[in-house]
Amino acid sequence: MGKRSSATIFSFLLFFLIGLALVSVLNGRPVPSKPMVTQEKSTAGGAISQVAAQVSPSVVGITNLSREGDLFSQRSVEKSGSGVIVDASGYIVTNNHVVRDAERLIVTLADGAEKEARVVGTDPRTDLALVRIRPDKPLTPLEYGNSDELVVGEEVVAIGNPLGLRFARSVTAGVVSGLNRLLTSEEGFTFRLIQTDAAINPGNSGGALVNLEGKLVGINTVKIAAEGFEGMGFSIPSNQVQMVVKELRQQGRVLRPVLGIKIVGEVSKDQAQYMRLPVSYGVVVEPRSGGPAIKAGMRAYDIITAIDGERVQTGQELQEKIFVRKIGQEVKVQFLRLPQSGEGKPLTKTVKIRLAS
Repeated sequence: MGKRSSATIFSFLLFFLIGLALVSVLNGRPVPSKPMVTQEKSTAGGAISQVAAQVSPSVVGITNLSREGDLFSQRSVEKSGSGVIVDASGYIVTNNHVVRDAERLIVTLADGAEKEARVVGTDPRTDLALVRIRPDKPLTPLEYGNSDELVVGEEVVAIGNPLGLRFARSVTAGVVSGLNRLLTSEEGFTFRLIQTDAAINPGNSGGALVNLEGKLVGINTVKIAAEGFEGMGFSIPSNQVQMVVKELRQQGRVLRPVLGIKIVGEVSKDQAQYMRLPVSYGVVVEPRSGGPAIKAGMRAYDIITAIDGERVQTGQELQEKIFVRKIGQEVKVQFLRLPQSGEGKPLTKTVKIRLAS
């Protein structure tokens, strides 16, 4: 009994020690799930914080001081927006609507310094403007990215001044929700824009949309503010911004060939059937006073259906067919004219129009 008891105790101690050794080894092995998750979160958060630190010095606040009212009831009005430094010598790009009608423009830099700004040039068609300040030292410009390389779902960061300078250089992150989104301005200009769900609020206008490399891929311009819609902001693509800034810097405006019209609407199939049109497409226009179209005999609510024999179905197509031509070039414009009395058939007309600037 004594020998069996000793053997039993010895076996127990042996297995006990082996068990402790195994537990020790297992406890010493790394558990992959927790460190991997932590590292992924840290990398994502780190990328955005690094982009914010890199880009913020290049984003400025812009205060528009103007007056409203008539001679007897004028009042001072202060509006705020954002801008992006694109040249170390003091050139800043922003939205045209941020600087419109300004009597004075004040630019607030990242270090809090305030500088008087002058407008170098504006381009209402793209809602872009270029202003300049005289800095005490070279500024930090933001490098352009290639907006043509953006893909839907790509992460982007928006930086600007929502609700004024109290929230200067606020950072929001999101993704590219869509590309080449078409929006039409009050003036009838159609834009191709980047759609993003990164929060864009009043005061963000003119601010930067950047990729995770910290490069400028868009200038924030507008958001959908209708009830029930959230996370629908829009930015002007950086490739377009770069071209407009170059021309504004060189000549103060962007020279484009124009027909001298305002786009009123587009004809749908149902409308064409209702109005008994010979075609189911076209762009409804209104000639501008003194422009080439009105001089050629076009009238309000004429429907343009072709340029130089090429079909025109949308306002965007009409603009693009004109913009690829040159100032002074003559084009054949085919359009429909509805009977003024409401009776009779629409007339098909063709006129030659020399494009102006």
